[in-house]
Amino acid sequence: MVHSIQINLILLIYLLRMHFMRIFAQQNPEFHALTVRARTVIFGDPRSSSLLREIRRIAPSAATVLIMGETGTGKEIVARYIHELSPRAERPFVAVNCGAFSDSLVDSELFGYERGAFTGAIGSKEGWFEAANGGTLFLDEVGDLPINIQVKLLRILQEREVVRLGSRSPKAIDVRLLAATNVNLEAAVQSGRFREDLYFRLNVMALKVPALRERPGDILPLTEHFLRLYAEPEGLHEVSLTAEAVQRLLDHPWTGNIRELENVLHRAVLMSQNGRIGPEELLLGSALPRAQESSSLEREGSIQDLDAVLREIFDRGGTDVYQQIDGTVVTAAYQYCHQNQLQTARLLGISRNILRAKLASLGLIAGRSTQADLISQDIHTGC
Repeated sequence: MVHSIQINLILLIYLLRMHFMRIFAQQNPEFHALTVRARTVIFGDPRSSSLLREIRRIAPSAATVLIMGETGTGKEIVARYIHELSPRAERPFVAVNCGAFSDSLVDSELFGYERGAFTGAIGSKEGWFEAANGGTLFLDEVGDLPINIQVKLLRILQEREVVRLGSRSPKAIDVRLLAATNVNLEAAVQSGRFREDLYFRLNVMALKVPALRERPGDILPLTEHFLRLYAEPEGLHEVSLTAEAVQRLLDHPWTGNIRELENVLHRAVLMSQNGRIGPEELLLGSALPRAQESSSLEREGSIQDLDAVLREIFDRGGTDVYQQIDGTVVTAAYQYCHQNQLQTARLLGISRNILRAKLASLGLIAGRSTQADLISQDIHTGC
């Protein structure tokens, strides 16, 4: 009986929230514009409201902003909103995923190149900094940038000018830089993978985007948004959740954050019958976080097993024990991530460029391509 009452209360709160959200969207144009333009930045939780206040304080300035948060939390959406609230709103907003570039390609794409700068450069091309001139440049996964590019980036931030590959003439630029990362840059600085001076240059203002599990008040507003977004193309005018489905959404840990929620709801809309979505349409696993699925005893046993294997390897001796272990770990992680380089780098806590070097040495990927080969590729393919 008590459980049934709790379920009914949750459903009632959900319906009331959706009703008032519709009224508020009609009466508050700023809220409406935010949900339409930014798509998934919808604030309902107190932590999100606090983040919104921070965004509004720093948006009018020209300060560099470092946006931190897990994958899928909406860091790019936050960056777009900062741009829209700034005096540069009518100027370009250019978003670049640094993790999608190889070492050879990132230089020419960010800074541009002149004709004849390398084999295959049959014409001049402006880089992303020039493309964003007068507006905002958003560098996502900035922690994946190679050290030599970090040096160039630091100089651009200091001198406000960019030099294309193959040119000696600097071009003055007026760009506000927003950067994002899902890795601990302080740890990367300590390990020598990220320049300390660049870190301080980027970290003029810092925003921490909470994980979805840390702002549960956003789950149902986001749910309503995504249901509308995906129901209309399917010709569904009314889509609703059962009380059990609402409870399942609230209990789920959402390790993939907003991106995971969006995918789950898109699939649920496609599987729904007559616009009714229950737990079976959500296709969610256990509502318990992964950390709770395994007992502390099981985790301790796994660590002891690993320790025993390592001791056995050490007992055998050899001159390249570390290389063997390192290669085994990298290979296992690469296969575990289905040969996705970006996810593998994140899992191991190393940059994508370091990972590529390791994979190449293990023969798991081809060695570096020539500059001309890289330029001919579609840079938007990502990993």
